[in-house]
Amino acid sequence: MMIAKQHSCPKLLLLLIFIILGFIHATNGGYLVGVGSSDMTGPAADVNMMGYGSLDQHSAGIHFRLRARTFIVAEDPKGPRFAFVNLDAGMASQLVTIKVLERLKKRYGGLYNEDNLAISGIHTHAGPGGYLQYYLYTITTAGFVSQSFDAIVTAVETSIVQAHQNLKPGSVFINKGEVENAGINRSPSAYLFNPADERARYPGNVDTEMTLLKLVDGRTGKSIGAFSWFATHGTSMSRDNKLISGDNKGAAARFFEDWFTSTTKSSSKLILNTSVTLNGRLIQKAKTINATGGTSCGRTTSQSFKVRKNDNSRFVGAFCQSNVGDVTPNVLGAFCNDTGLPCDFNHSSCHGDNQLCLGRGPGYCRYPDEILSTKIIGERQFLKAVDLFKDATDELTGKVEYRHTYLNFTDIEVELDGNSTVVRTCPAALGPGFAAGTTDGPGFPGFQQGDMEVLEKFEKWRRIRDGLKKPSKYQEDCQLPKPILIDTGEIFKPYAWAPAILPIQILRLGKLVILSVPGGLFSLLLTVRAGVFGTLEWESKFTTMAGRRLREAVKETLVSDGNGEFDDDTHIVIAGLTNTYSQYVATFEEYKQQRYEASSTLYGPHTLSAYIQEFKKLAEAMAKGENLIKGPPPPDLSSVLEGFLTDPSGDSPPPGKKFGDVKQDITIPKSGSFQKGERPSATFWSANPRYDLLTEGTFAVVEMLQGERWVPAYDDDDFSLYFKWNVETDTDTDTFYGLATIEWEVPEDADSGVYRLRHFGSSRKTQKSPTEYFTGASSAFSVS
Repeated sequence: MMIAKQHSCPKLLLLLIFIILGFIHATNGGYLVGVGSSDMTGPAADVNMMGYGSLDQHSAGIHFRLRARTFIVAEDPKGPRFAFVNLDAGMASQLVTIKVLERLKKRYGGLYNEDNLAISGIHTHAGPGGYLQYYLYTITTAGFVSQSFDAIVTAVETSIVQAHQNLKPGSVFINKGEVENAGINRSPSAYLFNPADERARYPGNVDTEMTLLKLVDGRTGKSIGAFSWFATHGTSMSRDNKLISGDNKGAAARFFEDWFTSTTKSSSKLILNTSVTLNGRLIQKAKTINATGGTSCGRTTSQSFKVRKNDNSRFVGAFCQSNVGDVTPNVLGAFCNDTGLPCDFNHSSCHGDNQLCLGRGPGYCRYPDEILSTKIIGERQFLKAVDLFKDATDELTGKVEYRHTYLNFTDIEVELDGNSTVVRTCPAALGPGFAAGTTDGPGFPGFQQGDMEVLEKFEKWRRIRDGLKKPSKYQEDCQLPKPILIDTGEIFKPYAWAPAILPIQILRLGKLVILSVPGGLFSLLLTVRAGVFGTLEWESKFTTMAGRRLREAVKETLVSDGNGEFDDDTHIVIAGLTNTYSQYVATFEEYKQQRYEASSTLYGPHTLSAYIQEFKKLAEAMAKGENLIKGPPPPDLSSVLEGFLTDPSGDSPPPGKKFGDVKQDITIPKSGSFQKGERPSATFWSANPRYDLLTEGTFAVVEMLQGERWVPAYDDDDFSLYFKWNVETDTDTDTFYGLATIEWEVPEDADSGVYRLRHFGSSRKTQKSPTEYFTGASSAFSVS
């Protein structure tokens, strides 16, 4: 009996230890995690793109689709949680946030609310605009565009619902690393205004660190998603581009998700003998297959032709934005178009002309520059993310927490550190450097970054400014040394031109702390007609040094007030362009030079100090387990918004033609077969793509013949496939006809075989007619 008891005690003790360890892990290490993704591609025709704001830059096709990607993490089913949504959009929108929360409240009550929901934009300049609520941001889009807005709101809601439904026990791992040559500082002269001793603490004038989260299913051990933060602008695609695109971060997400799928599924890639004999057979086979002609199809038919079907089980990879204010992906630098020499260092102009100074991406030396540059910068982020993902072994444990408040940023009293001086923020205003634009997109002729005398030299600009709203003496003094070009914060007709109420938010996942900061970019390009403004580019993000100061201040507060809960291992990331759209945030020193970023710092020279002060209050409340009193909520302007973009009035093909018929078939090369890197294309009679966005479907497909069956190989979510929309005029009858061109750049890894191009679309005979759906395919061609 004694021996038996001696043996049983260690077993019971061991069991007890396992139970305790399991409880500790469940309490501190194990979370509920879920991911979701939804198509948010907006109108592929007629809508002005949000970013550069050029009146000539209307959507006219798709390079690859835009998505909303979400991850949710919770301590337990009834415990604290937050949802983070990454949008393939220029920036977040306050109105989008308001309407998403209204929908979520109907579904889940108060489970997801303004405190624990963050919606962040990647800052692409190639997505349809018209989804913001303040007047200035809707000028180039002819007002509010409900189709753009609804596509985003629905996608955000859908991705959150998917992530919520997919919640399961799991783990989150974190990793960090440096991304090489994916961004340089586009305002290096302003950066030099920061104190030398402060600059000496950092290796360079941009942040190169990427932070990545890896989400893992606890039961299967399989990865379900990865979200990373890294700062570089979404301006690889130029203001001349008219194809919807997620730019370099959207491309990185597409590459990452495809890479993960290829590494976790058995390959079905064909291994073909590419002998001359077989190539000859492929050519002969292709010759026997003609274009199909246009035929009717169903509303969801194109979804069945998708290569990547959204069945709520796919891996989700997101590349989020950070303190990107002065960081450009055009890493070769800025040069004068006329001489090829570097631009003026202080003003980013060439002999005083800002129009000639343009940044060059890494694809500059090869055509097409912007597509290749987008791919290269996207790949540099993607490849680093893969490395971090593979080596992510540092598991996050600890609390899920959040703090959120609203602030009237037009009048915040700020006590400056180190002395008793009290200053204030100002109503929003823009300076002349805003009108100069940047090296990513030059602004209005005659303006230069850092030129603070333009209003004195050119009286017409002062008259135009005063015609809109003459700034008050208080406003002029408050904004110094910025001369006021547009007094946006004091213009309220037809409704508010700029935001006054801004949200700030902190999300915590163990030792990771995410700072949700409002911001985005808006470039206003108005043609010079009737003496109106020309190109105005509007940036709204934290500059590199501004972001560094904010991160350090928050971390210092957490550590000092956290009673040991936070330490040097606490990692702070900035999620830029989140929850609403405000303006630029430069440091007090950078503000003195009044380059573009400083000139677009809306709330005056102490904007950054105000952000730091208020974020420190949030951090202190989190560290001490306290809550803050909520500030005044932002307005919902949906009842006063107007849109002047008219709906398509009805489309018809030419007499004797059907939608989906081929107008220009494949032009076969002299060799009889297309090689890798070549571009077969076909043009179809089509209707305006605004009749139906074909959400989770596709306008374009590359089909491959396998046996006697055509199998989708690529669709309009692939980097290699282009859907281009334009209108042709019949001069004899003065009639307009729609055309859709499908163009495929044959990838290096494409299989040899027989292919054809297919187009899907929708149409209405009149504006109020029912929507009809059609498809058609080109003749076949071979790839060798």
